[in-house]
Amino acid sequence: MSDRITITGLEVTTCHGVLDSEKVEPQRFLADIAFDIDLRRAGETDDLTASVSYADVAQAAEAILRSEPVDLIETLAERIAASTLAFEGVESVEVTIRKPQAPAGVPFHDPLLGGPAVTVRRYHDRPVVIAAGANLGDRQATLAAAVNALDATNGLTVVAVAPFVETDPVGGPDQPDYLNTVILARTRLAPLTLLDRLNQIEAWHHRTREVRWGARTLDLDLIQVGDPGDDSDLRSDTARLTLPHPRAHERGFVLVPWASVDPGARLRTADGVHSVVDLLDQVDTTGVRSAHS
Repeated sequence: MSDRITITGLEVTTCHGVLDSEKVEPQRFLADIAFDIDLRRAGETDDLTASVSYADVAQAAEAILRSEPVDLIETLAERIAASTLAFEGVESVEVTIRKPQAPAGVPFHDPLLGGPAVTVRRYHDRPVVIAAGANLGDRQATLAAAVNALDATNGLTVVAVAPFVETDPVGGPDQPDYLNTVILARTRLAPLTLLDRLNQIEAWHHRTREVRWGARTLDLDLIQVGDPGDDSDLRSDTARLTLPHPRAHERGFVLVPWASVDPGARLRTADGVHSVVDLLDQVDTTGVRSAHS
């Protein structure tokens, strides 16, 4: 369950409304903003960069309220919700706009908080691509359990799972063959929150990272968040996370199952956006075969 930051009672006196008089005669508007975000890392590190500054969110909302007049408080709520969702880490938002001095032709008992109000709830709904692999223990059971754990994650829904492929190990010490698949899902979770969840599921299956490219009970890689086809894919280049995955376009064990489950998929690389099928033509896939062959 995500955590929540709440901003209550942001007040701006400005001009918005359907009537001509409301376009020139200022009145009070109140905004409440509550947004969901994973705050565990911020709480553990005391680091603001692991959270979202409520001051920044509030100032962005105030700028919207002070902008050119609009007819509807619904419009203000929608714009503030979109502004808040644009902050990295925010998963969903609830915005309430109150108009206590609205000329509704009826009296409101509370002159400060009475009157009409509009509440909107908005959340991210992004496609996400996750690559999964295992080469120790009961590989098929492990991958199936990982898919189930992902689908049980609050804020993430598994849409499709590619047929398993068996893959010769690449690099590292001598080790057993891998079983690989690609999981397509939709999520409202922020990328780092999703990465933490992938690491948690790996830990449940006793994943260790003692040997680079060594054998592993379970490997879950976040390949892509969003859709590069409409330029909505998220890009990140930090010590913790690079998006899209910097080597996915070179890996047959990712591209083969991905293309089989989503032939129209696209991936952003250093030289632009390419179809996964086209990228697959440029990769050696001799070590990748159907798990049933």
